[in-house]
Amino acid sequence: MKITSAEFTKSAFNAQHWTTDGLPEIAFLGRSNVGKSSLLNSLLQRKGLARTSNTPGRTQSINFFCINEAFYFTDLPGYGYAKVSKTMRSDWGKMAVEYLSERFELVLSIQLVDSRHAPTALDKQLYEWLFYHHKNHLIVATKTDKLSSIKLKKSLQEIEKSLPASKIIAYSAVTGKGREEVWREIGNSLEKK
Repeated sequence: MKITSAEFTKSAFNAQHWTTDGLPEIAFLGRSNVGKSSLLNSLLQRKGLARTSNTPGRTQSINFFCINEAFYFTDLPGYGYAKVSKTMRSDWGKMAVEYLSERFELVLSIQLVDSRHAPTALDKQLYEWLFYHHKNHLIVATKTDKLSSIKLKKSLQEIEKSLPASKIIAYSAVTGKGREEVWREIGNSLEKK
């Protein structure tokens, strides 16, 4: 897909602040520090559009990015970061569930998992929720450039065993591996809207 424009639109801390123009949305989900912002920047080939940080838990709102004035990427807060209050963790969870449950505009949920580690209990919980609620979703294994091809193959098998019945794409924000595959899935989802 050719990207003609990609702009940060807004941060939303509750449903009152979500966009209202009815454009389709692609949500990016995953645990803290899994590489959501890096993946967004890599897909759009724009450095710094989505802020990256080595500090887990940086994204605390749903961030909307308007792409080609035709659809949105939504970057949801990461889950599983222990160094925030239980109340804040609970609020993030409620915000994510509300968005995923009620958002008519949502056409694809992209769940990111770190290829260097087995999926966590929270990764499995999110996957099961998406599957149970019949949400169109895709698994993207991030940071694949940090693994040898043998370790990556083993890791992808482990992810597939833990999160079955989903398409899994190996991705590297550094090399761009998997970029075209992810865009193909996004394009297919947008066409169905």
